[in-house]
Amino acid sequence: MASDPAAETTAPPADARPSAVAGALKDAIVSGLLTALLLTPLVGFRASESGTGSLVLTYRFGLVAIFAGIVMVGRFLLMVTVWNPNRPPRRVSTTPGAMARIGALAAPAVKPVFFSFAILYPFLSILIAGGLSPSRYWVDLGIYVLTYVMLGWGLNIVVGLAGLLDLGYVAFYAVGAYTFALLSTSVPINDFFAGTLGDGFWTAWAFWICLPLSGILAAMWGVILGFPVLRLRGDYLAIVTLAFGEIIRLVLINWVSLTNGGAGISSIPPITFFGVPFDSSDTGFASIFGLEFNSMHRMIFLYFVILGLAALTAVVTIRLRKMPVGRAWEALREDEIACRSLGINTTLTKLTAFATGAMFGGFAGAFFAVRIRFVSPESFTFMESAVILAIVVLGGMGSQMGVAGAAILLIGGMELLRNLSFLKADFLFGPDFDPSLYRMLIFGFAMVAVMVWRPRGLVSSRMPTVFLKQRKAVSGSLVKEGHG
Repeated sequence: MASDPAAETTAPPADARPSAVAGALKDAIVSGLLTALLLTPLVGFRASESGTGSLVLTYRFGLVAIFAGIVMVGRFLLMVTVWNPNRPPRRVSTTPGAMARIGALAAPAVKPVFFSFAILYPFLSILIAGGLSPSRYWVDLGIYVLTYVMLGWGLNIVVGLAGLLDLGYVAFYAVGAYTFALLSTSVPINDFFAGTLGDGFWTAWAFWICLPLSGILAAMWGVILGFPVLRLRGDYLAIVTLAFGEIIRLVLINWVSLTNGGAGISSIPPITFFGVPFDSSDTGFASIFGLEFNSMHRMIFLYFVILGLAALTAVVTIRLRKMPVGRAWEALREDEIACRSLGINTTLTKLTAFATGAMFGGFAGAFFAVRIRFVSPESFTFMESAVILAIVVLGGMGSQMGVAGAAILLIGGMELLRNLSFLKADFLFGPDFDPSLYRMLIFGFAMVAVMVWRPRGLVSSRMPTVFLKQRKAVSGSLVKEGHG
Protein backbone atom coordinates (compact mmCIF):
# COMPACT_ATOMS: atom_id res chain seq x y z
CA MET A 1 0.00 0.00 0.00
CA ALA A 2 1.54 3.30 -1.06
CA SER A 3 1.98 5.93 1.57
CA ASP A 4 0.45 9.34 1.20
CA PRO A 5 3.18 12.01 0.80
CA ALA A 6 0.91 14.65 2.26
CA ALA A 7 0.49 12.57 5.38
CA GLU A 8 4.26 12.25 5.82
CA THR A 9 4.78 16.03 5.62
CA THR A 10 3.74 17.06 9.07
CA ALA A 11 4.61 20.04 11.20
CA PRO A 12 7.53 19.60 13.59
CA PRO A 13 6.64 18.96 17.17
CA ALA A 14 6.31 21.91 19.48
CA ASP A 15 9.52 20.96 21.32
CA ALA A 16 11.50 21.13 18.06
CA ARG A 17 10.42 24.69 17.32
CA PRO A 18 12.85 27.37 18.41
CA SER A 19 11.81 29.12 21.59
CA ALA A 20 10.46 32.63 21.04
CA VAL A 21 12.24 33.86 24.16
CA ALA A 22 15.56 32.41 23.02
CA GLY A 23 15.19 33.95 19.57
CA ALA A 24 14.26 37.29 21.08
CA LEU A 25 17.26 37.15 23.43
CA LYS A 26 19.62 36.39 20.54
CA ASP A 27 18.18 39.21 18.47
CA ALA A 28 18.45 41.62 21.40
CA ILE A 29 22.12 40.75 21.97
CA VAL A 30 22.92 41.27 18.30
CA SER A 31 21.06 44.61 18.31
CA GLY A 32 22.93 45.72 21.42
CA LEU A 33 26.31 44.83 19.91
CA LEU A 34 25.51 46.68 16.69
CA THR A 35 24.39 49.70 18.70
CA ALA A 36 27.63 49.65 20.68
CA LEU A 37 29.71 49.44 17.50
CA LEU A 38 27.84 52.32 15.89
CA LEU A 39 27.86 54.59 18.93
CA THR A 40 31.46 53.97 20.02
CA PRO A 41 32.99 56.45 17.54
CA LEU A 42 30.03 58.84 17.80
CA VAL A 43 29.39 58.90 21.55
CA GLY A 44 32.26 56.99 23.12
CA PHE A 45 34.88 59.60 22.23
CA ARG A 46 34.49 63.29 22.96
CA ALA A 47 37.03 65.96 22.07
CA SER A 48 36.88 69.06 24.27
CA GLU A 49 39.11 72.11 24.49
CA SER A 50 41.16 72.56 27.62
CA GLY A 51 42.06 75.83 29.28
CA THR A 52 45.37 75.98 27.43
CA GLY A 53 43.71 75.60 24.03
CA SER A 54 44.69 71.99 23.40
CA LEU A 55 42.17 69.25 22.66
CA VAL A 56 41.47 66.65 25.34
CA LEU A 57 39.97 63.28 24.39
CA THR A 58 37.39 62.00 26.86
CA TYR A 59 36.17 58.40 26.86
CA ARG A 60 32.48 57.76 27.50
CA PHE A 61 32.17 54.03 27.06
CA GLY A 62 29.78 53.85 30.01
CA LEU A 63 27.28 56.02 28.15
CA VAL A 64 27.63 53.76 25.10
CA ALA A 65 26.90 50.75 27.31
CA ILE A 66 23.78 52.45 28.69
CA PHE A 67 22.45 53.16 25.20
CA ALA A 68 23.24 49.61 24.08
CA GLY A 69 21.45 48.24 27.12
CA ILE A 70 18.37 50.36 26.40
CA VAL A 71 18.30 49.07 22.82
CA MET A 72 18.71 45.47 24.01
CA VAL A 73 15.86 45.71 26.50
CA GLY A 74 13.58 47.47 24.03
CA ARG A 75 14.35 45.00 21.25
CA PHE A 76 13.76 42.03 23.56
CA LEU A 77 10.40 43.37 24.72
CA LEU A 78 9.29 44.02 21.15
CA MET A 79 10.37 40.57 19.96
CA VAL A 80 8.44 38.76 22.69
CA THR A 81 5.32 40.92 22.33
CA VAL A 82 4.57 42.91 19.19
CA TRP A 83 7.01 41.20 16.80
CA ASN A 84 6.61 37.69 18.19
CA PRO A 85 6.45 35.26 15.21
CA ASN A 86 4.29 32.84 17.23
CA ARG A 87 1.78 35.56 18.01
CA PRO A 88 -1.64 34.87 16.47
CA PRO A 89 -2.52 37.18 13.57
CA ARG A 90 -4.37 40.27 14.55
CA ARG A 91 -7.95 40.34 13.41
CA VAL A 92 -8.85 43.49 11.52
CA SER A 93 -11.93 45.02 13.07
CA THR A 94 -14.52 46.62 10.82
CA THR A 95 -15.92 48.64 13.70
CA PRO A 96 -14.22 51.32 15.79
CA GLY A 97 -12.42 50.08 18.86
CA ALA A 98 -13.03 51.06 22.46
CA MET A 99 -10.68 54.06 22.31
CA ALA A 100 -12.32 55.21 19.08
CA ARG A 101 -15.78 54.98 20.64
CA ILE A 102 -14.61 56.89 23.71
CA GLY A 103 -13.05 59.49 21.43
CA ALA A 104 -16.27 59.80 19.43
CA LEU A 105 -18.25 60.40 22.64
CA ALA A 106 -15.74 62.95 23.92
CA ALA A 107 -15.25 64.68 20.55
CA PRO A 108 -18.13 67.19 20.97
CA ALA A 109 -16.57 68.41 24.23
CA VAL A 110 -12.90 68.26 23.22
CA LYS A 111 -13.02 71.04 20.64
CA PRO A 112 -14.78 73.62 22.86
CA VAL A 113 -12.45 72.78 25.75
CA PHE A 114 -9.40 73.05 23.51
CA PHE A 115 -10.34 76.45 22.09
CA SER A 116 -11.49 77.73 25.50
CA PHE A 117 -8.14 76.79 26.99
CA ALA A 118 -6.35 78.37 24.02
CA ILE A 119 -8.22 81.65 24.58
CA LEU A 120 -7.56 81.67 28.34
CA TYR A 121 -3.93 80.46 28.04
CA PRO A 122 -2.18 83.88 28.19
CA PHE A 123 -4.27 84.98 31.17
CA LEU A 124 -3.56 81.70 32.96
CA SER A 125 0.15 82.15 32.22
CA ILE A 126 0.09 85.65 33.72
CA LEU A 127 -1.79 84.40 36.77
CA ILE A 128 0.52 81.43 37.40
CA ALA A 129 3.76 83.28 36.61
CA GLY A 130 2.77 86.22 38.80
CA GLY A 131 2.77 89.10 36.34
CA LEU A 132 3.11 90.19 32.74
CA SER A 133 6.89 90.17 32.48
CA PRO A 134 7.45 86.76 34.18
CA SER A 135 4.93 85.15 31.81
CA ARG A 136 6.85 86.12 28.67
CA TYR A 137 8.39 82.66 28.21
CA TRP A 138 5.07 80.84 28.46
CA VAL A 139 3.22 83.23 26.15
CA ASP A 140 6.04 82.97 23.61
CA LEU A 141 5.87 79.18 23.90
CA GLY A 142 2.15 79.30 23.18
CA ILE A 143 2.81 81.40 20.06
CA TYR A 144 5.47 78.93 18.95
CA VAL A 145 3.19 75.92 19.39
CA LEU A 146 0.20 77.56 17.70
CA THR A 147 2.35 78.42 14.69
CA TYR A 148 3.08 74.73 14.18
CA VAL A 149 -0.56 73.84 14.84
CA MET A 150 -1.52 76.16 11.97
CA LEU A 151 1.21 74.75 9.72
CA GLY A 152 0.09 71.22 10.56
CA TRP A 153 -3.52 72.04 9.71
CA GLY A 154 -2.43 73.62 6.43
CA LEU A 155 -0.36 70.59 5.42
CA ASN A 156 -3.18 68.32 6.58
CA ILE A 157 -5.23 69.56 3.62
CA VAL A 158 -2.60 68.33 1.17
CA VAL A 159 -1.47 65.14 2.92
CA GLY A 160 -4.37 64.14 5.15
CA LEU A 161 -7.35 65.02 2.98
CA ALA A 162 -6.01 64.82 -0.58
CA GLY A 163 -3.37 62.13 0.06
CA LEU A 164 -0.57 64.07 -1.70
CA LEU A 165 2.75 63.47 0.05
CA ASP A 166 4.42 66.89 0.28
CA LEU A 167 7.97 67.16 1.64
CA GLY A 168 8.49 70.76 0.56
CA TYR A 169 5.77 72.54 2.53
CA VAL A 170 8.35 74.82 4.13
CA ALA A 171 8.74 76.49 0.70
CA PHE A 172 5.30 78.11 1.02
CA TYR A 173 6.16 79.09 4.59
CA ALA A 174 9.27 80.83 3.22
CA VAL A 175 7.35 82.50 0.37
CA GLY A 176 4.90 84.04 2.84
CA ALA A 177 7.66 85.24 5.16
CA TYR A 178 9.78 86.78 2.41
CA THR A 179 6.76 88.34 0.72
CA PHE A 180 5.90 90.24 3.86
CA ALA A 181 9.55 91.06 4.62
CA LEU A 182 10.21 92.47 1.14
CA LEU A 183 6.99 94.48 0.91
CA SER A 184 7.13 95.88 4.44
CA THR A 185 10.74 97.07 4.06
CA SER A 186 10.32 98.40 0.52
CA VAL A 187 11.38 102.05 0.34
CA PRO A 188 9.37 102.90 -2.84
CA ILE A 189 6.17 101.52 -1.31
CA ASN A 190 6.82 103.39 1.93
CA ASP A 191 7.44 106.65 0.05
CA PHE A 192 4.30 106.19 -2.04
CA PHE A 193 2.04 105.76 0.99
CA ALA A 194 3.86 108.54 2.85
CA GLY A 195 3.06 110.94 0.03
CA THR A 196 -0.60 109.92 -0.21
CA LEU A 197 -1.69 108.84 3.27
CA GLY A 198 0.97 110.38 5.50
CA ASP A 199 4.18 109.34 7.22
CA GLY A 200 4.05 106.15 9.20
CA PHE A 201 1.00 104.70 7.44
CA TRP A 202 2.85 101.85 5.75
CA THR A 203 4.79 101.00 8.91
CA ALA A 204 1.57 100.83 10.93
CA TRP A 205 -0.54 98.90 8.41
CA ALA A 206 2.08 96.84 6.56
CA PHE A 207 1.22 93.54 8.26
CA TRP A 208 -2.54 93.82 7.76
CA ILE A 209 -2.13 94.71 4.08
CA CYS A 210 0.61 92.18 3.33
CA LEU A 211 -0.99 89.25 5.19
CA PRO A 212 -3.54 88.41 2.45
CA LEU A 213 -0.95 89.18 -0.25
CA SER A 214 1.45 86.67 1.33
CA GLY A 215 -1.24 83.97 1.32
CA ILE A 216 -2.27 84.71 -2.27
CA LEU A 217 1.31 84.62 -3.56
CA ALA A 218 2.00 81.37 -1.68
CA ALA A 219 -1.17 79.88 -3.21
CA MET A 220 0.11 80.86 -6.66
CA TRP A 221 3.35 79.02 -5.96
CA GLY A 222 1.27 76.05 -4.83
CA VAL A 223 -0.40 75.99 -8.24
CA ILE A 224 3.02 76.35 -9.92
CA LEU A 225 4.22 73.31 -7.97
CA GLY A 226 1.03 71.40 -8.70
CA PHE A 227 1.21 71.57 -12.49
CA PRO A 228 4.48 69.60 -12.95
CA VAL A 229 3.49 66.87 -10.48
CA LEU A 230 -0.02 66.08 -11.72
CA ARG A 231 1.02 62.65 -12.99
CA LEU A 232 3.28 61.78 -10.04
CA ARG A 233 2.32 59.72 -7.04
CA GLY A 234 3.91 58.25 -3.94
CA ASP A 235 7.69 58.41 -3.63
CA TYR A 236 8.12 60.31 -6.90
CA LEU A 237 5.80 63.07 -5.71
CA ALA A 238 7.68 63.27 -2.42
CA ILE A 239 11.03 63.63 -4.21
CA VAL A 240 9.76 66.42 -6.47
CA THR A 241 8.21 68.39 -3.60
CA LEU A 242 11.42 67.93 -1.60
CA ALA A 243 13.39 69.33 -4.53
CA PHE A 244 10.96 72.26 -4.78
CA GLY A 245 11.57 73.17 -1.15
CA GLU A 246 15.35 73.04 -1.64
CA ILE A 247 15.11 75.11 -4.84
CA ILE A 248 13.26 77.87 -3.00
CA ARG A 249 15.86 77.88 -0.21
CA LEU A 250 18.77 78.04 -2.67
CA VAL A 251 17.08 80.87 -4.57
CA LEU A 252 16.73 82.80 -1.33
CA ILE A 253 20.43 82.30 -0.65
CA ASN A 254 21.75 83.16 -4.10
CA TRP A 255 19.41 85.95 -5.22
CA VAL A 256 21.35 88.47 -3.14
CA SER A 257 20.05 91.57 -4.91
CA LEU A 258 16.47 90.75 -3.84
CA THR A 259 16.68 88.66 -0.67
CA ASN A 260 20.03 89.88 0.72
CA GLY A 261 21.28 86.29 0.56
CA GLY A 262 22.32 84.50 3.72
CA ALA A 263 22.34 87.76 5.69
CA GLY A 264 18.54 87.82 5.55
CA ILE A 265 16.18 90.77 5.87
CA SER A 266 16.02 92.70 9.11
CA SER A 267 14.29 95.86 10.40
CA ILE A 268 10.84 94.44 9.58
CA PRO A 269 8.12 96.75 10.99
CA PRO A 270 6.49 95.42 14.15
CA ILE A 271 2.84 94.49 14.34
CA THR A 272 0.35 97.16 15.44
CA PHE A 273 -3.11 97.02 16.97
CA PHE A 274 -4.81 97.89 13.68
CA GLY A 275 -2.65 100.98 13.24
CA VAL A 276 -1.99 101.68 16.94
CA PRO A 277 1.67 100.96 17.82
CA PHE A 278 2.73 99.10 20.93
CA ASP A 279 5.09 101.79 22.23
CA SER A 280 5.28 104.21 25.16
CA SER A 281 4.22 107.29 23.20
CA ASP A 282 1.01 109.23 23.80
CA THR A 283 -0.52 107.59 20.73
CA GLY A 284 0.56 104.09 21.79
CA PHE A 285 -1.63 101.18 22.80
CA ALA A 286 -1.02 101.58 26.54
CA SER A 287 -1.82 105.33 26.58
CA ILE A 288 -4.99 105.00 24.51
CA PHE A 289 -6.41 102.22 26.69
CA GLY A 290 -5.17 103.70 29.98
CA LEU A 291 -2.67 100.95 30.76
CA GLU A 292 0.85 101.03 32.09
CA PHE A 293 3.27 100.45 29.23
CA ASN A 294 4.62 96.92 29.01
CA SER A 295 6.26 95.17 26.07
CA MET A 296 4.14 92.10 26.86
CA HIS A 297 1.09 93.80 25.34
CA ARG A 298 2.55 93.16 21.90
CA MET A 299 3.31 89.51 22.76
CA ILE A 300 -0.22 88.86 23.98
CA PHE A 301 -1.65 90.47 20.85
CA LEU A 302 0.65 88.30 18.71
CA TYR A 303 -0.70 85.26 20.54
CA PHE A 304 -4.29 86.15 19.71
CA VAL A 305 -3.36 86.91 16.09
CA ILE A 306 -1.85 83.44 15.56
CA LEU A 307 -4.79 81.92 17.47
CA GLY A 308 -7.18 83.68 15.09
CA LEU A 309 -5.20 82.53 12.04
CA ALA A 310 -5.14 78.94 13.32
CA ALA A 311 -8.87 79.06 14.03
CA LEU A 312 -9.45 80.42 10.53
CA THR A 313 -7.46 77.51 9.11
CA ALA A 314 -9.50 75.00 11.10
CA VAL A 315 -12.87 76.52 10.21
CA VAL A 316 -12.07 76.79 6.49
CA THR A 317 -10.78 73.21 6.41
CA ILE A 318 -13.89 71.87 8.12
CA ARG A 319 -16.18 73.79 5.79
CA LEU A 320 -14.26 72.76 2.67
CA ARG A 321 -14.31 69.12 3.75
CA LYS A 322 -18.11 69.19 3.71
CA MET A 323 -18.23 70.82 0.29
CA PRO A 324 -17.84 69.00 -3.04
CA VAL A 325 -14.18 70.00 -3.32
CA GLY A 326 -13.43 68.46 0.08
CA ARG A 327 -15.21 65.25 -0.84
CA ALA A 328 -13.22 65.19 -4.07
CA TRP A 329 -10.00 65.48 -2.01
CA GLU A 330 -10.97 62.49 0.12
CA ALA A 331 -12.01 60.49 -2.93
CA LEU A 332 -8.64 61.29 -4.52
CA ARG A 333 -6.90 60.05 -1.39
CA GLU A 334 -8.79 56.77 -1.47
CA ASP A 335 -8.48 55.90 -5.17
CA GLU A 336 -7.44 58.22 -7.99
CA ILE A 337 -8.51 55.79 -10.72
CA ALA A 338 -12.02 55.57 -9.26
CA CYS A 339 -12.10 59.38 -9.14
CA ARG A 340 -11.40 59.62 -12.85
CA SER A 341 -13.97 56.95 -13.66
CA LEU A 342 -16.60 58.93 -11.75
CA GLY A 343 -15.85 62.08 -13.77
CA ILE A 344 -13.98 64.00 -11.06
CA ASN A 345 -11.43 66.42 -12.47
CA THR A 346 -8.33 65.16 -10.67
CA THR A 347 -6.20 67.95 -12.14
CA LEU A 348 -8.36 70.66 -10.61
CA THR A 349 -8.69 68.67 -7.38
CA LYS A 350 -4.93 68.42 -6.90
CA LEU A 351 -4.34 72.06 -7.76
CA THR A 352 -6.98 73.25 -5.28
CA ALA A 353 -5.42 71.11 -2.54
CA PHE A 354 -1.93 72.47 -3.21
CA ALA A 355 -3.16 76.06 -3.47
CA THR A 356 -5.30 75.94 -0.31
CA GLY A 357 -2.60 74.33 1.81
CA ALA A 358 0.03 76.72 0.46
CA MET A 359 -2.16 79.74 1.24
CA PHE A 360 -2.29 78.91 4.93
CA GLY A 361 1.46 78.25 4.88
CA GLY A 362 1.90 81.76 3.45
CA PHE A 363 -0.23 83.24 6.24
CA ALA A 364 1.92 81.48 8.82
CA GLY A 365 5.09 82.71 7.10
CA ALA A 366 3.92 86.34 7.24
CA PHE A 367 3.16 85.94 10.93
CA PHE A 368 6.59 84.39 11.52
CA ALA A 369 8.26 87.38 9.86
CA VAL A 370 6.36 89.99 11.89
CA ARG A 371 6.96 88.06 15.11
CA ILE A 372 10.73 87.61 14.69
CA ARG A 373 11.19 90.80 12.61
CA PHE A 374 13.99 89.02 10.77
CA VAL A 375 13.99 86.32 8.10
CA SER A 376 16.84 84.30 6.63
CA PRO A 377 17.11 81.10 4.56
CA GLU A 378 18.34 79.18 7.64
CA SER A 379 14.81 79.34 9.07
CA PHE A 380 13.33 77.35 6.17
CA THR A 381 15.34 74.15 5.92
CA PHE A 382 14.11 70.65 5.11
CA MET A 383 13.98 69.84 8.82
CA GLU A 384 11.04 72.24 9.19
CA SER A 385 9.12 70.34 6.50
CA ALA A 386 9.99 67.04 8.19
CA VAL A 387 8.72 68.26 11.56
CA ILE A 388 5.45 69.56 10.08
CA LEU A 389 4.90 66.32 8.17
CA ALA A 390 5.66 64.31 11.32
CA ILE A 391 3.03 66.32 13.20
CA VAL A 392 0.43 65.46 10.56
CA VAL A 393 1.36 61.76 10.40
CA LEU A 394 1.65 61.22 14.15
CA GLY A 395 -1.53 63.12 14.90
CA GLY A 396 -3.54 61.16 12.35
CA MET A 397 -3.86 62.27 8.75
CA GLY A 398 -7.17 64.00 8.22
CA SER A 399 -7.80 64.62 11.93
CA GLN A 400 -7.85 68.24 13.11
CA MET A 401 -7.61 67.51 16.85
CA GLY A 402 -5.02 64.79 16.31
CA VAL A 403 -2.73 67.22 14.47
CA ALA A 404 -3.21 69.84 17.19
CA GLY A 405 -2.38 67.29 19.90
CA ALA A 406 0.71 66.08 18.06
CA ALA A 407 1.94 69.67 17.63
CA ILE A 408 1.51 70.33 21.34
CA LEU A 409 3.34 67.13 22.30
CA LEU A 410 6.19 67.40 19.79
CA ILE A 411 6.84 71.14 19.81
CA GLY A 412 5.77 72.04 23.33
CA GLY A 413 7.17 68.87 24.87
CA MET A 414 10.54 69.24 23.16
CA GLU A 415 10.76 72.89 24.20
CA LEU A 416 10.00 72.04 27.82
CA LEU A 417 13.18 69.96 27.95
CA ARG A 418 15.01 73.20 28.67
CA ASN A 419 13.24 73.36 32.05
CA LEU A 420 14.37 69.92 33.25
CA SER A 421 17.13 71.41 35.37
CA PHE A 422 16.88 68.62 37.97
CA LEU A 423 18.62 66.30 35.52
CA LYS A 424 21.79 68.35 36.02
CA ALA A 425 22.11 67.12 39.60
CA ASP A 426 25.39 65.44 40.52
CA PHE A 427 23.72 62.10 41.27
CA LEU A 428 22.11 62.02 37.79
CA PHE A 429 23.91 63.43 34.73
CA GLY A 430 26.01 66.23 36.17
CA PRO A 431 25.98 70.02 35.70
CA ASP A 432 27.28 69.82 32.11
CA PHE A 433 24.25 67.85 30.90
CA ASP A 434 21.97 69.72 28.46
CA PRO A 435 18.61 67.94 27.95
CA SER A 436 17.76 70.07 24.92
CA LEU A 437 20.58 68.43 22.95
CA TYR A 438 18.63 65.17 22.99
CA ARG A 439 15.47 66.62 21.43
CA MET A 440 15.89 64.92 18.08
CA LEU A 441 16.75 61.61 19.76
CA ILE A 442 13.54 61.71 21.80
CA PHE A 443 11.69 62.90 18.70
CA GLY A 444 12.91 59.85 16.78
CA PHE A 445 11.96 57.46 19.60
CA ALA A 446 8.49 59.01 19.74
CA MET A 447 8.03 58.52 15.99
CA VAL A 448 9.12 54.90 16.17
CA ALA A 449 6.86 54.21 19.15
CA VAL A 450 3.80 55.74 17.48
CA MET A 451 4.47 53.95 14.21
CA VAL A 452 4.70 50.62 16.07
CA TRP A 453 1.68 50.94 18.34
CA ARG A 454 -0.44 53.56 16.56
CA PRO A 455 0.52 53.31 12.88
CA ARG A 456 -2.40 55.49 11.79
CA GLY A 457 -1.69 58.26 14.26
CA LEU A 458 -2.94 59.29 17.67
CA VAL A 459 -6.46 59.72 16.27
CA SER A 460 -7.02 56.84 13.87
CA SER A 461 -10.80 57.04 13.43
CA ARG A 462 -12.45 59.39 10.95
CA MET A 463 -15.85 61.08 10.98
CA PRO A 464 -17.53 60.79 7.54
CA THR A 465 -18.76 63.92 5.81
CA VAL A 466 -21.70 62.03 4.25
CA PHE A 467 -23.73 59.48 6.21
CA LEU A 468 -27.06 57.66 6.07
CA LYS A 469 -29.46 58.11 9.01
CA GLN A 470 -26.73 57.99 11.68
CA ARG A 471 -23.23 59.45 11.73
CA LYS A 472 -20.67 56.90 12.95
CA ALA A 473 -16.91 57.07 13.25
CA VAL A 474 -15.05 55.06 10.60
CA SER A 475 -12.36 52.72 11.84
CA GLY A 476 -8.84 53.75 10.88
CA SER A 477 -8.19 50.29 9.40
CA LEU A 478 -10.78 51.01 6.71
CA VAL A 479 -9.30 54.38 5.73
CA LYS A 480 -6.41 54.68 3.30
CA GLU A 481 -3.66 57.20 3.80
CA GLY A 482 -3.46 57.69 0.03
CA HIS A 483 -0.49 57.58 -2.28
CA GLY A 484 -0.87 60.93 -4.06
